[in-house]
Amino acid sequence: QVQLVESGGGLVQAGASLRLSCEASQGPYTDLDFTYVDLAWFRQAPGKEREFVAALRWSGGNTVYAASVQDRFAISRNKNTVYLQMPNLKPEDTGVYFCALEIGGYPAPPQKADDYDYWGQGTQVTVSS
Repeated sequence: QVQLVESGGGLVQAGASLRLSCEASQGPYTDLDFTYVDLAWFRQAPGKEREFVAALRWSGGNTVYAASVQDRFAISRNKNTVYLQMPNLKPEDTGVYFCALEIGGYPAPPQKADDYDYWGQGTQVTVSS
């Protein structure tokens, strides 16, 4: 089993910044090969489907962003924690942000929620105008 725990959400005004964190841990009987592990951030606004935000390959080298956050958000990793730096937030960035992990060995981090095997509980981000 893999556990993912998000933190860092909150209520901010437009233009403010937040940094989300996702700490990943393995159960005692799990021995993942992190070579092909990808970790992604998704978000879900009320009444809307869950949408891809950003992803990275755990071993380094590959990052992928949704067009809506390209050149604004930044995903990074330090040891067992993956971060999503979100500067200049907009009201349309409001939603519950989830981190997700997949061990499928894709050539690049996938962008579909169904491709991910483990999910965190989510952290709320609310941006007021």
